[in-house]
Amino acid sequence: MKTNNIQKTGSRLMASASHLLKSFSLAAVMVAGCAAGLNAQTDSIVKPSWWFGVAAGANFNFYEGTTQRLNSDILTRTAFHKGQGVGLYLAPLIEYHRPTSRWGVMLQAGYDNRKGKFNQVLSPCNCPADLSTNLSYITIEPSLRFAPFKKGFYLYAGPRFAFNMDKSFDFHQKRNPDFPEQPEDPQVSGEFSDVNNMLISMQVGAGYDISLSSAKSLSQFVISPFVAFHPYFGQDPRSVESWNITTLRGGIAFKFGRGHKHTAEDSDKAAVAVAEPTVNFSVNSPENIPVARRVRETFPLRNYVFFDLGSTEIPERYVLLKPDEVASFKEDQLEVFKPKNLSGRSERQMIAYYNILNIVGDRMGKNPGAKISLVGSSEQGNDDGKAMAESVKKYLVDVFGINGSRIATEGRAKPELPSQREGGTQELVLLREGDRRVSISSASPEMLMEFQSGPDAPLKPVELAVVQEAPLDSYITFNVEGSDEAFSSWSIETKDSDGKIQYFGPYTQTSVAVPGKSILGTRTQGDYVVTMVGKTKSGNTVRKDTKVHMALWTPAENEQGMRYSVIFGFNESEAANMYEKYLSEIVAPKIPKNGRVIIHGHSDVIGDEVHNKRLALARARDVQAILVASLAKAGRKDVKFEVHGFGEDQGLAPFGNKYPEERFYNRTVVIDIIPQK
Repeated sequence: MKTNNIQKTGSRLMASASHLLKSFSLAAVMVAGCAAGLNAQTDSIVKPSWWFGVAAGANFNFYEGTTQRLNSDILTRTAFHKGQGVGLYLAPLIEYHRPTSRWGVMLQAGYDNRKGKFNQVLSPCNCPADLSTNLSYITIEPSLRFAPFKKGFYLYAGPRFAFNMDKSFDFHQKRNPDFPEQPEDPQVSGEFSDVNNMLISMQVGAGYDISLSSAKSLSQFVISPFVAFHPYFGQDPRSVESWNITTLRGGIAFKFGRGHKHTAEDSDKAAVAVAEPTVNFSVNSPENIPVARRVRETFPLRNYVFFDLGSTEIPERYVLLKPDEVASFKEDQLEVFKPKNLSGRSERQMIAYYNILNIVGDRMGKNPGAKISLVGSSEQGNDDGKAMAESVKKYLVDVFGINGSRIATEGRAKPELPSQREGGTQELVLLREGDRRVSISSASPEMLMEFQSGPDAPLKPVELAVVQEAPLDSYITFNVEGSDEAFSSWSIETKDSDGKIQYFGPYTQTSVAVPGKSILGTRTQGDYVVTMVGKTKSGNTVRKDTKVHMALWTPAENEQGMRYSVIFGFNESEAANMYEKYLSEIVAPKIPKNGRVIIHGHSDVIGDEVHNKRLALARARDVQAILVASLAKAGRKDVKFEVHGFGEDQGLAPFGNKYPEERFYNRTVVIDIIPQK
């Protein structure tokens, strides 16, 4: 008997809930159909941002837990557990959300009924017992509103603050059905004890705004079917026992807002909001892209030997000869004496640098009057720095037979021009690695670079004859002017005639150079559709296409370029103090008539990427200014210059960044001199 009653009650409640939800859905569909015709008109007003109205709906309440002591006077013989019921929800509302924004806020505050009836239980006398309640609250529900498509559909979530206003109950202990003549206890009404006066819980929901007004009307009316879920967290009506409530709410909100007519200012704002960012996209693909060029390179020698932290021994990456190998050493055949562990990038140049001690020893042997000073700098103090300098001296004396009196040694805590400056806080480990070194200085001109003098003057450069792979002027350059302001990032898609698509990026700089071979692969030439895909800072996508023909070929047999490099100090961008005379009197006269000069500046990876890019460009432009001024003095204006600042771009950096010597050589400007074809 008990089971049938419970099942019937539950079935009736579920049927009522299903019928109510279907009614809401049908109403929403009918209103949407009516509103579709109205919204088909052209907007002529600015839609409201503020909305006012009322929300009405049904709370489908589901009880869990245990309820037995109703108050101090009534303790039921058997505990009640599950239950359910449907209560009224009615609340005024306020909403704020700008027409073009996804985000907004909502506030609803009103009557919130959580009434319900517990499932019937049997007392020990086999008597059915019923318990129902008209539990209700004044509820305040602020919410954050999110419209993912900037359309009618929206989600919302927020806290619920509920203040109890009704805690009444009805309890009825019925007679045992087996004894119909037994007198029945009267129904008892009362109020629950130990009821929480305030509850803090949460609610999440979704709704859909359907316009009821003409787009030309200033007064805008909206109807919004909605559904919300109130989990049991925080919904314990009483401070005793374990009764809790989970609620599913369904309803309709009716909203009113007042728009205003379009003005010139509104039109400007709308134009700014929807206008495509102004960017200029172009691709520079050289008509002929050489894969290699022979280059006579004048490679500078930085006068430093870097030591590993915690060691005063010359690192193994430097080439160290045996005394019987000295006679075979030749400065123009350095490839015979390769270091054990080469980084793999700019191999020929790093072979030259890692032979620096052998080059110094060879030059001192050929110039008996030359003297050098070795200054060891160590964070461990003067003695440790002196030990590093003595290691270099011992090698030159023992292997090259240099008289020790020609080599002075000194120890310092810091070099005269330290990388780690006072007050610096970033990337200190890399800076300290750069300061742990032995500096080689000399007053003998035959040891030094042309026009250089002083304790930090570079050594005389080495001349290398190399095949330059993928020269810079063979790169395909993608330019997106204005991208720094319009986009958070942009990328490139290339599509060949066979439909093959390649992707490059994303990038944040305004210009990017990519080796032609990366795109062409084994092809000698091809037609491509190049698409720039920009991501705006607001999350939109901008696409621009252009068609490009690319070609790959090997330069003529007699084409040979020249390359010079100048090295800068840490965070320095002016070359005039050290290199002006060298650039004016050594490099500028080597530029042939109608030649082309490509100048590209670089930096190491220490510091901010944007700052390093600006620093590299400033270095390149400073070198260009010196060369242009020198050519102008000779009455020449026939040279075409191309200047790039690549910063720390590790795809284009001349060297790696693992060791301090590589980072020092990356603080450079490379000058490629290309004769007229």
